[in-house]
Amino acid sequence: MARGFRNANRHSVSGHEEEKESVWVSYTDLMSGLVIIFALVLMIAIFNMQNSYEQSQVEIKEKEEQIEEQRQMIEDVVGVKSEIIAELVKAFKDSNLNLQVDPKTGAIRFSGGVFFATNSTEITANGEKYLEEFIPQYVGILLSNQFKDEVSQIIVEGHTDMEGGYLFNLNLSQGRALSVVQKIYSPSFPKFKNKEELSAIITANGRSYSLPIYNTKGEIDGEKSRRVEFTFRLKDEQVLEKIEGMMKEDE
Repeated sequence: MARGFRNANRHSVSGHEEEKESVWVSYTDLMSGLVIIFALVLMIAIFNMQNSYEQSQVEIKEKEEQIEEQRQMIEDVVGVKSEIIAELVKAFKDSNLNLQVDPKTGAIRFSGGVFFATNSTEITANGEKYLEEFIPQYVGILLSNQFKDEVSQIIVEGHTDMEGGYLFNLNLSQGRALSVVQKIYSPSFPKFKNKEELSAIITANGRSYSLPIYNTKGEIDGEKSRRVEFTFRLKDEQVLEKIEGMMKEDE
């Protein structure tokens, strides 16, 4: 009977050990599976990080190329504009015309009394003489073979002083700018080179009193504010403005 008890006990211990071994094997399999899953997740994470890094490097390179292209474009614009301004200054520095050349923008400014009487949009006889002498030289420079492919617009701008309301002065300034362009294309105006090419890019704008001129004391100079200006724009300047707008949208 003792032998039977020992045998029974032996079988009981053996069964218990087999059960423990079975549990241990299941636990080991579970851990092995978890390790494999962790390894896969880690590999995916590393792969994604590598892809992100490579993508970011590509984006950085593209951004650098874009910045370099914009820098070169700015240099080109500044270079061409500087050359045009230098030619304008050279052409009109000894002129007897009552004008000023802005050394920064190239805008040419005639005081208001040169072309028009007070509150009038009719060009005076003296103003006609000024235009007949000025326009052929001015257009000859901007539409010369050297610069004609760079210039996108020539703008005649009318400006007023602060007397009267904004809309009154807007109509007055617009009327004066338009009168200048109409005079240039009137039958009585002398023929000049590039007249036909000029018609495709010349515009007339009225600015009312939105851009007054100040004296050294910081006060508005009414006499100088009453004026007509001739300005120009380059084709690349328009491209730069579009780029600037796109960059602001990305911010």
